[in-house]
Amino acid sequence: MTSTNKPYDPSSEGAETEFATKMSYGDYLSLDAILSAQHPKSDAHDEMLFIIQHQTSELWMKLAIREIDAARKNLRAGQLQPAFKMLARVSRIFEQLNNAWDVLRTMTPSDYTTFRDALGPSSGFQSWQYRMIEFMLGNRNKAMLKPHAHRPDILAVLEGELAKPSLYDEALNLLNQNGVLVPEAILMRDVSEPYGASEEVIAAWQQVYQTPQDHWPLYELAEKLVDFEDYFRRWRFNHVTTVERVIGFKRGTGGTGGVSYLKRMLEVELFPELWRVRTIL
Repeated sequence: MTSTNKPYDPSSEGAETEFATKMSYGDYLSLDAILSAQHPKSDAHDEMLFIIQHQTSELWMKLAIREIDAARKNLRAGQLQPAFKMLARVSRIFEQLNNAWDVLRTMTPSDYTTFRDALGPSSGFQSWQYRMIEFMLGNRNKAMLKPHAHRPDILAVLEGELAKPSLYDEALNLLNQNGVLVPEAILMRDVSEPYGASEEVIAAWQQVYQTPQDHWPLYELAEKLVDFEDYFRRWRFNHVTTVERVIGFKRGTGGTGGVSYLKRMLEVELFPELWRVRTIL
């Protein structure tokens, strides 16, 4: 017996299906521009994976920059609850970035060699958005401006960030404003220079952790920062593991030591006293 059931038509319940004069999903998201932005330099099958993985990572980094900047502004204004929400979101963004390495690791060394030469000297080391995130969090190294000297517009953005207090600087200012004293020399330091761990700041965070009931907003801020750096460290570790899995100990396309350079980055602490205070609690 022939079925009389007809295929479901969404328009029968009011769904829009005519977009000649209306904004569609693709229009709103500018999908034509996004989906036509992949330009492989070779015929290698895996180059498309490599391009899309890095492009999507840059999109997530764009959002991370926006959220970190907003969190910093809220900390400066004493609006901790919105800042906590934004920091939690950035942690989840880095969870997504971590998951992306799992996809890239499906590319074998043999796959990568089929298009590696096509990359020339380009490298993730040159990502200005990643550098911006590092600068915003407090890992400030002016030597890292050099790869962007050929782009005055980008260089100006990065130099502008170096002139501002980092996210961690704002957290320390907030500590001091709430009666957990931080040395004046740290509060008034040149924020464009690298930050170094301080025994006095460890002692300040110790006050917060030993009596969280008296400093709950600061206690929650500390844990939000640690949670974020936890995800950030995992991202760095997954990065170095992926690179070693794909190219071993070859030099990176951008001229860095590859795995050796990335392993050095694993030693960088963004919020050093928040990790060291745990030893003395």
